Amino acid sequence: MGVLCSHFLQPSSRCTTPALSAAALASLGGSSSRRGSGDAGSIIMDAEASIGELKDIYDLKDQIQDVEGRYMQGLKELKDSLSEVEEKYKKAMVSNAQLDNEKANLIYQVDTLKDVIEEMEEQMSELHRETEEKSKNQKIQQKLDNLTREAFDLQETVNWKDKKIAALERQKEYFDCIRNERDELRDELADLKGKSRMGEVRPLSAPAQDESLPSSPTSGITVVTQEAAQVLESAGDGPLDVRLRKLVDEKDELLSQIRKLKMQLEEERQKHLKIDSVYTEGERMENGTDLHFIEMQRDANRQISEYKFKLSKTEQEMATMEQNVNRLEGQVSRYKSSADNAEKIEDELKAEKRKLQRELRTALDKIEEMEMTNNHLVKRLEKMKANRNALLSQQ
Repeated sequence: MGVLCSHFLQPSSRCTTPALSAAALASLGGSSSRRGSGDAGSIIMDAEASIGELKDIYDLKDQIQDVEGRYMQGLKELKDSLSEVEEKYKKAMVSNAQLDNEKANLIYQVDTLKDVIEEMEEQMSELHRETEEKSKNQKIQQKLDNLTREAFDLQETVNWKDKKIAALERQKEYFDCIRNERDELRDELADLKGKSRMGEVRPLSAPAQDESLPSSPTSGITVVTQEAAQVLESAGDGPLDVRLRKLVDEKDELLSQIRKLKMQLEEERQKHLKIDSVYTEGERMENGTDLHFIEMQRDANRQISEYKFKLSKTEQEMATMEQNVNRLEGQVSRYKSSADNAEKIEDELKAEKRKLQRELRTALDKIEEMEMTNNHLVKRLEKMKANRNALLSQQ
C-alpha cells in the first residue's frame, strides 16, 4: 500500500509547471497547426480548461495525501494494538505454560499416589493371603499337636494299665503262693492234730522209777493206730518217747512258722491297706473274690484293647494327616511359586501399563497444547485477513 501511495505521489510531483507548459504547447501547437492563426478567445478557453484540469489534479493529490495519512495512522494504530495483543498473547502463553506445568505436576503426583495406593492394596492383599495361609497351617499344626497329645495320653494310659495288670498278676501270684503255703500248713497241722487225737500212747515204766536201774528200750506195751504207727515210723528210729518228742518239736516248729506267717500276712495286709485300691483288690482276692479280679482283669484287657485300637486308629489318622499335610504343603509350594511368577508378571505388566499411561498422558497433553496453538494461530490469521480486507475496502 505504501508503494502504491508513492507511485501516486511521484506523478503528482512531476506535473506542476512542466505539465502546464506541455499542455499549453500542445494546445498552442494544435491550434496553430489547424488554423494557422487563432483568435485570443480560443486560447483563453484552452488555458482555462488546462487550469481546471490542474485543479482537479491538485484536489486528487490532496485526497490521496489525506487517504495516505489516514492509512498510516490506522496502520500505526494497528501496529500498536498488534503489539499490545502480542504482549497479552505472550503473557497468556506464559501463564498457560505455567498452568500446564502445574497441571502436569499435579497429574504426575496423582498418578504417583494412585501407583502407591495400588501397591499398598497389593501388599494388603498379599498380607491377607499370607495371614490366611498361616492361620490354616496353624490350625493344621494345632490339630496334629492335639492328636499327638491324645496318642501320647492313650499310650501312657495303656502303659499304666499294663503296669497295673502286671502288678496285680504279681500280687495274685504272691497271694496264691502264701495261700498255698497256708493251706499246706493247715493241712499238716490238721493231720497232726488228727493223728494226736486218734492215737494213745501207754508206757509201762513210769518216770518216777529208780534211775540207777538200766532202762530197756521195750519195757512196755504201746497201743497205737495204723496211721499213728505210720507217723511214728516217719519220725525215724529210736524209742517211742524220742520219736514223740521229735513229733512234738516238729509240731511246735510248724506252729511257730504258722504264727510267723500269720504275722507276716498281717503286716502285708496292713501295708496293702495303706496303698491304693490295687492291694485292696488283692486282699479281697485273698479272701475269695477271684471272680471280681477276673472280671476286673477282663475289663482292663477290654479297655487296653480299646485303647490299643484307638491308638492304632489315631496313628493311622496321624499318618493320613501327615500325608495330607505333605500333599498340601507340596500344593502350597507349587501355588506359591506360580503365584510368585504371576505376581512378577503382573508387576511387570502394571509397570508397563503405568509407563504407557504416562506416555499417553504426555502425548495427549502435547496434542492439546498443539491444538490450542493451532487454534490461536488460526484466529490470529483470521484477524489479519479481516484487517486486510477492511483496509482494502477503505481504499
